[in-house]
Amino acid sequence: MLKQAFLAGAKNLENNKEWINDLNVFPVPDGDTGTNMTLTILSAVKEVTAIEELTIARLAKAISSGSLRGARGNSGVILSQLLRGFTKEIQETEEITPEIGARAFQRATETAYKAVMKPKEGTILTVARGMAEKAQEIVAETPEIDLDDLLEQVIVYGDEVLANTPELLPVLKQAGVVDSGGQGLMQVVKGVLDGMRGKTVEVTVEKPAAAPRTERAVADTENLGEIRFGYCTEFIINLEKEFDEKTEREFKGFLESIGDSIVLVAADEIVKVHVHTNDPGQALSRALTYGSLSRMKIDNMREEHEEKLIRDASRIAAEQKAAEEAAKAAKTEPRKPVGFVSVSIGEGLAEILTGMNVDRLIEGGQTMNPSTEDVLEAVDQVNADVVYIFPNNKNIILAAEQAAKLVKDKQVVVIPSKSIPQGITALINFSPVRSTEENLQLMTESMEMVKTGEVTYAVRTTTIDDREIHEGDIMGLGDHSALLAVGDTVNSVVEDTIAAMVDEETELISIYYGEDIRGEQASILEETIEERYPDCDVEVHYGGQPIYYYIVSTE
Repeated sequence: MLKQAFLAGAKNLENNKEWINDLNVFPVPDGDTGTNMTLTILSAVKEVTAIEELTIARLAKAISSGSLRGARGNSGVILSQLLRGFTKEIQETEEITPEIGARAFQRATETAYKAVMKPKEGTILTVARGMAEKAQEIVAETPEIDLDDLLEQVIVYGDEVLANTPELLPVLKQAGVVDSGGQGLMQVVKGVLDGMRGKTVEVTVEKPAAAPRTERAVADTENLGEIRFGYCTEFIINLEKEFDEKTEREFKGFLESIGDSIVLVAADEIVKVHVHTNDPGQALSRALTYGSLSRMKIDNMREEHEEKLIRDASRIAAEQKAAEEAAKAAKTEPRKPVGFVSVSIGEGLAEILTGMNVDRLIEGGQTMNPSTEDVLEAVDQVNADVVYIFPNNKNIILAAEQAAKLVKDKQVVVIPSKSIPQGITALINFSPVRSTEENLQLMTESMEMVKTGEVTYAVRTTTIDDREIHEGDIMGLGDHSALLAVGDTVNSVVEDTIAAMVDEETELISIYYGEDIRGEQASILEETIEERYPDCDVEVHYGGQPIYYYIVSTE
């Protein structure tokens, strides 16, 4: 029953992951809370389903170790800690009574709070604590209650706590959403109750792809093997007739009737359209009734996918071979005093970090948070007494810290870098003649001098910092998720983002341009910034990062 309840909880989370993703306050095109929590719990599912002789102790160990090693992102790490605390309380029992269940809820919450350096209320932690306190209260007042009824009442109260999270976090209230991590936790617990009541499920575990989602394939990453609509069709309508909200809804409804993966952005006198369909002609013909067309582009996705499968098979085989050879080489190389592991994505950024003596790169970042296991594997491949890890993303720091606790044969130091520019600055400030403690302090202090901005596009309409954002708008996001700029064009937004970051103490402006930006565009931007800020040094590098047109920093 415990196994079935856990699997049902995992399945319910997986079924609702996209809905949970949509609750994220910032409308950026990233892998999000729902994805991270799902990948975390599916790692535990993999270990649970491999158990041959079931006991509560074996189940508890599999759930704990599997979720910890698979933990991705802050929400995934917190979920793994909740599961770890819960299973510690039940692992030596033969029967889970309501009293033991209530204690397990309490221990889960305590374990998760300890894992977070600065716990914030209005999050998954608040929801977990609320359910734990309610469970203790119910058991104290109604000792004869059964486990089924206890969990049902705890869920009702958990939903109430979740509904109140916007009152605790103003950013949630402004966006009109509840906390996404809290909602993910509620889906797990509701699934557990379904499993206890006899609902049986099958959970399929597949290794997640590390490739980031792009605008062109937003809705097709789940199952590329079965492409329902074969042609990726993009074009711009130069309006010659009125295109009001009613017309926009009608046109969008028509596109939904012939395809999916629809992106439709109307701005002034143009409409940008993206649709996957089996009949591009129908989309183009309907669009012509509103005006003339430009920038038409039609790709056969089935054909591209077949080619991609062949390329990927060769690439994966080569990567596996290279990883195996690297691991062997690391074991045979003379042990060195210090090594470096960094998270990064993008060909240019990888080259920059490798040139700064980074031993192992973990592919990932904002678009796909690597797991604790990914970090462990990279650290294992570095034959050094001390290994420094640079997460380069606030959502990866917790996973890196969990990995560091699991390493026994070397000292692992996590530098809490929240962006690539911070990680680069920290690396520059490393000195081999300083002690580990001195390097940690100086690298951390140097990062505090760095401001970071990221320019991307909005995937939905919302309000942030009292500013209205529409789907398709270009956004400039700064440190602490501050909204620095919003506009219609990439150039104007990156310039406004830099303007919001520069102050009278700024000496250096660094610009890393992504895979969607041409070198000529970046050169023009460099000239503009140099003219605008003659007292600052301006450096422009090819980053090659997906999703984010530019990553900029000031120091």
